[in-house]
Amino acid sequence: MLAFFRFLCYDAIMNRRQYQRELDRIIEKQGERRPSVLLHVCCGPCSSAVLEYLTQYFELTLLWYNPNIYPEAEFEKRRETLQKLVRDMGLENRVSILLEPWRSEDYAARVIGLENEPEGGRRCTECFRLRLEETAKLAAERGFDYFCTTLTLSRHKDAVRINTLAEEIAAKTGARWLPSDFKKHDGENRSIELCEQYHVYRQLYCGCEYSLRRREAQV
Repeated sequence: MLAFFRFLCYDAIMNRRQYQRELDRIIEKQGERRPSVLLHVCCGPCSSAVLEYLTQYFELTLLWYNPNIYPEAEFEKRRETLQKLVRDMGLENRVSILLEPWRSEDYAARVIGLENEPEGGRRCTECFRLRLEETAKLAAERGFDYFCTTLTLSRHKDAVRINTLAEEIAAKTGARWLPSDFKKHDGENRSIELCEQYHVYRQLYCGCEYSLRRREAQV
C-alpha cells in the first residue's frame, strides 16, 4: 500500500495535476442536474469559502467528523461555529449536516507510535486518512455522487497528499472522489473575508493535542 501511495504522489507531482481545474471541468460538464456531495468539514473558517463555492453547483451534506480535535470543549466550540456559520450564510435550507460525536479514541488509536512526528508529517497523513475513510464509507453507504473535504483550502495542507489519499480510499470503497484544491481561485483569502463578515471563530492551532502543545510552546 505504501508503494502504491508513493506512486500516486509521484505521478501527481510529475504530471503537475491541477486538482481545482479538474473540479472546474467536472462542473462545466455536469449539465442541469446538481450532483450530491458528502463534504467533510474540518472547521468554520475552511468551510466558509468552500460552502459559498460548492453550493452553486452541488447538493451538499456536511459531515462533521473530527476526532482529532482536542480537548472536547474545543471540539464543541468548532462544531457550534460551523452550525452558526451555516445559519449566518443563509444555508440552513440548502445544506444538511451530519454531526458525529467526539470520538477521540478513533484518532488516538490511529496515531499510536506517531506521537513524536513533526507537524505535517506521518501523524497528519493518518489524521487525513482517518477522516477521509469515514467520509468515503458514509458516501458509499448512502449513495452520494461524490465525497470531498474542505481540508485543501488551507495553505498549510498539502493538496497533493489529500487528493492522493482520497483517490486511494475511493478505489477501495467504491465512493467517487471530487478532486479539489480550494486554496486556488483565491479561496483562502475569500475565507478570511467571510470570517470577518460573519464574525467566525478562527482557531489558533490545527486541532490535535500535539498541535496544541506546539502552539503553547511558541507563546
